[in-house]
Amino acid sequence: MGSLSEGDISPDPFIQFRVWLDAEVREGLRLPAAMIVATATRDGRPSVRTVLLNGADERGLVFYTNYESRKARELAENPAAAALFYWARSGRQVRAEGVVVRTSPEESDAYFRGRHRDSQIGAWASRQSEPIAGRQILEERVRALTEEHRDHEIPRPPYWGGYRLVPGGFEFWQSRPNRLHDRLRYTLDGDRWRIERLSP
Repeated sequence: MGSLSEGDISPDPFIQFRVWLDAEVREGLRLPAAMIVATATRDGRPSVRTVLLNGADERGLVFYTNYESRKARELAENPAAAALFYWARSGRQVRAEGVVVRTSPEESDAYFRGRHRDSQIGAWASRQSEPIAGRQILEERVRALTEEHRDHEIPRPPYWGGYRLVPGGFEFWQSRPNRLHDRLRYTLDGDRWRIERLSP
């Protein structure tokens, strides 16, 4: 069982997050970048789902999705969101809360070009979150799109791209015996991060 002390962490939560994420990657954890993202409508009705983290730096945490999906519609109404990473093997979790903004079209284009071709086709075939009469309709769309784009590069759909969660706060949690866990919270105070310990 690990421990988490103020003297052992980086004053920068993005660096600390990277340290923990890299440790999970080295351990061979399946999908260490799985990020649970919570959004809410304008009137506060919440929803939550798992996405993949595709970038993390001092600007924020990046994921990609359909701009017509439920989460995208909610973010258009209410840009406040929260994210959670949970790594059971090491007994760690990281929470981040902040405001979500779209990445630039150039960033979205660059990421889309690097995706597997099947995933590119999938982005065109799926109208995410919309009802569909049957699986066969989706599979037929995939077949038609595969044939249509067989001999050329697949462009990014105009309704697909990236979001960046810009955190104003982080919490790093390390499990300890007797449920007396370590919880350290980073809060952005002007241009610097303030760190404080929370009761478990």
